[in-house]
Amino acid sequence: MKIIVGLGNPGPRYRNSRHNLGFAVLDTLAETLGTLFSKEKHKGLLAQATYKGQKLLLVKPQTYMNRSGDCIAAVARNKIHDPADLLVAVDDINLPLGRLRLREGGSAGGHNGLKSTIERIGSDAFHRLRIGIGDERQSADLSDHVLRKFLPEERPLVAEMVTKSVEAAQCWIAHGIERAMNEFN
Repeated sequence: MKIIVGLGNPGPRYRNSRHNLGFAVLDTLAETLGTLFSKEKHKGLLAQATYKGQKLLLVKPQTYMNRSGDCIAAVARNKIHDPADLLVAVDDINLPLGRLRLREGGSAGGHNGLKSTIERIGSDAFHRLRIGIGDERQSADLSDHVLRKFLPEERPLVAEMVTKSVEAAQCWIAHGIERAMNEFN
């Protein structure tokens, strides 16, 4: 089994914000795979699917971003034994809007959702799908930037980026991280 997690914040206040791109990717992936987030467990919304013969569990933690690891650790505990069977889709201010970067592991890079995940699962060896939101802050407050909604002129690029993210996740499922990195980085 493989687990794909999209990070975001729950509730209508955060819907369509930059910080919720992980949720947008998971919603589109679930739709593509013909499944729904119909189960609530471990403080998360869960959907099951199969792609290219591989069983999948899609997860959208319903904790706030800085507690995402609580949900992810609980879900992964009895489902996977290798952190490399976990892919986390997450927004990244260090990438320009429109860019994707798959990584095999590494640090949290200042992202509280990744920091929480690393702490709670006890490893940084899980895979990441980093989705660029840019860092065009008008103020010094990072939270203002990541919680801001996309501008109308950014939305076509965001839609394209979500589609590419779903394709990257499907490549990761079917062919592994190396091929996905070669095709989408």
